[in-house]
Amino acid sequence: MYNAPQPRPEDLPSKAQLFRSWIMAAIGAVVILVTVYLPAEHAIDPTGVGRVLGLTEMGEIKRELAEEAAQDALIHTDQSSSLIDGFFGLFVSAAHAQEAWTDTVTFTLEPGATAEIKLVMAAGDVAQYAWVATGGRINFDLHAHGEGQSIDYDRGRGQTERAGQIEAPFAGEHGWFWRNRDDTAVTVTLQLRGTYAEVTQTY
Repeated sequence: MYNAPQPRPEDLPSKAQLFRSWIMAAIGAVVILVTVYLPAEHAIDPTGVGRVLGLTEMGEIKRELAEEAAQDALIHTDQSSSLIDGFFGLFVSAAHAQEAWTDTVTFTLEPGATAEIKLVMAAGDVAQYAWVATGGRINFDLHAHGEGQSIDYDRGRGQTERAGQIEAPFAGEHGWFWRNRDDTAVTVTLQLRGTYAEVTQTY
């Protein structure tokens, strides 16, 4: 078996030599960091060597690509959020659309005839309504009175449909007065839902 000769103590590097080698290695690492890594990866070139070697341009391209990727991700997030909001809005709209009407009132007015439909409501009650006139046009006045107070919500002449809600500011009767000013009979269909005690009708 071949045995390697043991190194002599005088052939081994001294502590001072080892320290100098470590210092040189550290200096070399710093030089590489400043002249190569920082320009090439982050477009940071304090010495100007990276620009001469074309490394700074490479770093600028990388930085621009990273910024574009971040912007794309932000846009994608905003679009996803908008899409979710849109779906939620459609869901809410569909839920309202599927909510059933609780009362439907249909009546026919001959030319010159009138009718009143009133909701008995407490202060703060809210009711939704939708009505359609067929066979002709009709005049209407949506108002309320009670507790010594009165209010006009809406009115129109020669109308064929309307929809909205009544939010009662006081307790009393809230509803419509209709008059047919056309020369033909007009049929009105009124749909109601919400909070009210009863529906009264006067023809």
